[in-house]
Amino acid sequence: MVNTETAAGADRIEWVEVSLVYLPLAAPISDAKVLTGRQKPLTEIAFIFAEIRTRDGFDGIGFGYSKRAGGPGMYAHAKEIASNLLGEDPNDIAKLWDKLMWAGASMGRSGMTSQAISPFDIALWDLKAKRAGLPLAKLLGAHRDSVQCYNTSGGYLSMPLEQVLKNVEASRASGIGGIKIKVGQPDLPTDLKRVKAVRELLGEGFPLMVDANQQWDRPKAQRACRAFEPFDLTWIEEPLDAYDFEGHAALAASLDTPIATGEMLTSFGEHAQLIMGNCSDFVQPDAPRVGGITPFLQIMSLASFKGRKLAPHFAMEIHLHLAAAYPEEPWLEHFEWLEPMFNERLELKDGRMHVPNRPGLGFSLSEQALAWTAEKAAFGKRP
Repeated sequence: MVNTETAAGADRIEWVEVSLVYLPLAAPISDAKVLTGRQKPLTEIAFIFAEIRTRDGFDGIGFGYSKRAGGPGMYAHAKEIASNLLGEDPNDIAKLWDKLMWAGASMGRSGMTSQAISPFDIALWDLKAKRAGLPLAKLLGAHRDSVQCYNTSGGYLSMPLEQVLKNVEASRASGIGGIKIKVGQPDLPTDLKRVKAVRELLGEGFPLMVDANQQWDRPKAQRACRAFEPFDLTWIEEPLDAYDFEGHAALAASLDTPIATGEMLTSFGEHAQLIMGNCSDFVQPDAPRVGGITPFLQIMSLASFKGRKLAPHFAMEIHLHLAAAYPEEPWLEHFEWLEPMFNERLELKDGRMHVPNRPGLGFSLSEQALAWTAEKAAFGKRP
């Protein structure tokens, strides 16, 4: 029985569990980083889950993730800092974020340090919304009940054009509202051929985005982006290195097609540079990468103040709620990869993903996710 009289102020965190889970992908995938030899094809994703329970019977769940490398490191750091939550009031989310950050600040205040905090911070927000009996979007103050949604996973460079076109047709038939494909081939004509074919299949007006995954230098990016202008793209994503703020700003100022970037940044401070430097039209923060929902909300506030559009990267189970609370109409990135991890499914209809009416983030770990768990560690006494 939940004691609602103490839930508002006197409740305390009594138990925290951290787990490392590996999600295998059905087939290896490649983007431009693989073609340039910078990375290997992606075959699995490492997830770090945090589950938090309180004395008065409330619970929350959150996750972070890493692609290709870094998962064991994130898990190790999460284990190091987890016990700092024990005995704390779960309502004090900002205070606890600071406490966790300073616990590992000698390693820096971005990168793996902030990413290891994300599962805990997200779990605390999930717990807070569950305690209120509200979906997280409603707790934050939603502007909408659904968010326009685009698909990325069917347009990787490892797929031949014929398969990409089949994937595009299937995505549109499923109710997707936009399509993004990867670019960054060694030769620009190949990229143009693929984009032209997808645009012709979709027809005029249907939202189409491209993503170069940071693989061009400034001259190549300028030429490529100008060549893409006739295709009426919703945006061109990561044409340059993620930290080339000046270069992105120059492209954004010189093109009609909007520029999008930000997914690789791992702190509010880095996003502040991006936003204040007028470096892109769309900002693409990733809550698990920037340190959780707490810094993500700071990014949202600054982006809104500066008139930027929002298109969060990956993790639609979390970002649906955050995007629903953004003042301007945002975009949500759809990845069906994560579906085996959770018992629940999100509703996609008429090009939009609908906010579930379940309290909190509205997901729970599936038996399959439990079977894929490689390691776990618990702290405190389970209520």
